[in-house]
Amino acid sequence: MSVEVRLVGGARAGEGRVEVLHNGEWGTVCDDDWDDKDARVVCIMLDYNPSGSVSFYGAQFGKGTGNILMDNVACTGGEISIKDCSHNGWKTHDCAHSEDAGVRCRTTTTTAVKVRLVDGSCVSEGRVEVFHNGEWGTVCDDGWDDNDARVVCRMLGYKNNYSVSLSVSHFGGGTGTILMDNVACSGNEASIKDCGHNGWRSHNCGHYEDAGVRCSTAGPAGVEVRLVDGARALEGRVEVFHNGEWGTVCDDSWDDNDARVVCRIFGYNDSVATAVGSATFGKGSGSILMDEVACTGGERSLKDCPHEGWGSHDCTHSEDAGVRCLP
Repeated sequence: MSVEVRLVGGARAGEGRVEVLHNGEWGTVCDDDWDDKDARVVCIMLDYNPSGSVSFYGAQFGKGTGNILMDNVACTGGEISIKDCSHNGWKTHDCAHSEDAGVRCRTTTTTAVKVRLVDGSCVSEGRVEVFHNGEWGTVCDDGWDDNDARVVCRMLGYKNNYSVSLSVSHFGGGTGTILMDNVACSGNEASIKDCGHNGWRSHNCGHYEDAGVRCSTAGPAGVEVRLVDGARALEGRVEVFHNGEWGTVCDDSWDDNDARVVCRIFGYNDSVATAVGSATFGKGSGSILMDEVACTGGERSLKDCPHEGWGSHDCTHSEDAGVRCLP
């Protein structure tokens, strides 16, 4: 039977009261004989760097509730799970919650954590999926807010000041494991792994609560851009956000220099950007916001390129412009 652990009541990720899931219930661990070798195994289970693991006793992170599941734990430090360490037996103890054990782990994880955005209408938005310990999984929206979204967007190379959090599976429910719950970022972390959360795979959620984000490709004075209806993330119909609405770009004079600017906005290789026209990626809807765009290729934003003026055009959506970028 698998045994999970989580850290509760800590001031940051990687520390807290040790709680163990066994036979369908969470419970605490008594601090009798609790030492740094035991802490090391807990940190290994949570995928933290085990070197420098520190044990705590006397309910340092507050008293738990419910059953005390383990006592006199005696790990060697080389185990991969606390269930492999000797102890008195499940629920066999002579303790009170004033003796609940805790740990502090180094918050440099042993494996990389990646993020991706899935099922959005453009590359800068979607359901948040995290890669941890060899698998992709989703994030529950409990406690999910714009500070968490900022960290995700920063990891993906977007400007993070205008990141938006979305919940209740706004971009559809994922599949597989829910890897994170109650994520609590300050907004300044370099990676979501550095944010407080319940512990990997510890959650009380369904995929109808999958979290999402919408990242900004420009600040308030800039122009946001998205690629829509491409067969892959690096291509699609170009749509721009201006004055509160999304709209398309007419393909009059649209060329590879214009495409270079679009691809650069997304951080893609702009040296081989390709412009396409005639609604190659399907016709858009709503306003046509730009026409006769004439970038030199060196601009940082489409707004810096000459054009007819916002909303000024002689086009139909059969002339919607698109691009193909390379990574």
